[in-house]
Amino acid sequence: MAVQCQPFTCFHTIHGTNVRIDPSGTQATRVESFANGICFSREPLEPGQLFLVEIEEKEFGWCGHLRIGLIARDPRSLDIVPEYSLPDLVNQGESWIFAITRNHNRVLPDDEENRSRSGKGFLSDPYLKVGKFQIPRDKLFARSRPGRFSHILDDLYKTNVLPPTARRSRIGVLYEPQADGTCNMHIIINGEDMGASARGIPGTQPLYAVIDVFASTKSVRVIQLQYGFPSLQTLCRLVIQKHMIHRLAIDWLDLPQLLKNFCKYE
Repeated sequence: MAVQCQPFTCFHTIHGTNVRIDPSGTQATRVESFANGICFSREPLEPGQLFLVEIEEKEFGWCGHLRIGLIARDPRSLDIVPEYSLPDLVNQGESWIFAITRNHNRVLPDDEENRSRSGKGFLSDPYLKVGKFQIPRDKLFARSRPGRFSHILDDLYKTNVLPPTARRSRIGVLYEPQADGTCNMHIIINGEDMGASARGIPGTQPLYAVIDVFASTKSVRVIQLQYGFPSLQTLCRLVIQKHMIHRLAIDWLDLPQLLKNFCKYE
């Protein structure tokens, strides 16, 4: 099933002392130090609703990256927002949070991993499927800016998938209810499901997203998602990409420049 249309999503007014939220409520920036950057979703998430952010700004010189997860407590009930999500917030209980790393590993079971890699391929499916939920891929991933020799120097250029911790990378969290009344938490990185990062989460309490703007991650912005059918434009892009060796090959096609740019995520 496709996720139903969700309301405008933004950050909660409760957050760490070093975070500033912009007037729209969608951008969170850590203004000093490397910690006290914890943010929450303003509303609890619905089942299958993805809370997605894009890394807008990095701050080099710190060790560590974005942290993301869920909390089964209303942020207003916190006496104080702790300095760190790991371990401080997790140690308070009812929180499930993971650190994003440059080479973040998937945690899918072997049988599901094999099915996912033997299917049509990452670019040929317009939906991200998490259990019974289907989310259009349109806004789930961004792309790096191409360089003149990108196709020669960087193997990633063939698919142009950004490293999880890179600027413009898009990272989100959702939960999937289970038959026994519990929930599984899934972390989504650039349109790819990392699997059930946490299992057995009680399904009786509202679950809020947690975003820790930590260390080298300085600023993130909430990406508003449109659930439903992918656009015809997106479907055309998927067909074109399926037959390309790498993104530079799109420039050789006899297509309008605007369509080429769209196919290259520019």
